[in-house]
Amino acid sequence: MKSSDFVSADPIILLSNLSACVTNYHGSITEVATEIGLIMTKPKVHRLGDLQLRILQTLWEREEAPVGRVHEALGGSASYAYTTVATMLRKMEARRLVAHREEGRSFIYRALVAAEDVSRSVADHLVNQLFEGRLTDVVSHLLTTREVSRAELSVLEKMIAERKKKL
Repeated sequence: MKSSDFVSADPIILLSNLSACVTNYHGSITEVATEIGLIMTKPKVHRLGDLQLRILQTLWEREEAPVGRVHEALGGSASYAYTTVATMLRKMEARRLVAHREEGRSFIYRALVAAEDVSRSVADHLVNQLFEGRLTDVVSHLLTTREVSRAELSVLEKMIAERKKKL
């Protein structure tokens, strides 16, 4: 259900939509209101370890994969035990980062979070934690600690010019 489902001049339709939502009630009206979009929530902050990020990258590339394929993509036994990958996928599912479906005796996993959301979250966290939210400090740091080509600088200049036009 979406909040737009609750916008109706007809009280019968409104009650019907609300009734459908109440069947999902699990003791928290906030949870139900959030589910239907009546409460604006802050973007989720994704704090991921290296293994979790690599698993998500594998799932983004393949869309879905069984544990064995994820394990192979991570370098197989040389890098991580199969059981380590399986355990991490279960933990990530508990955090609603991934979900699975059963196919025979196999669990086929897929990412529930978009790559863009994770990169935005990680970048925002980095900027806020290390640079106290100051974008100029981030750019200064990157320009002084990394090799930057003229082409990259030109792209950055164009991005800044486009952003200035929007202000």
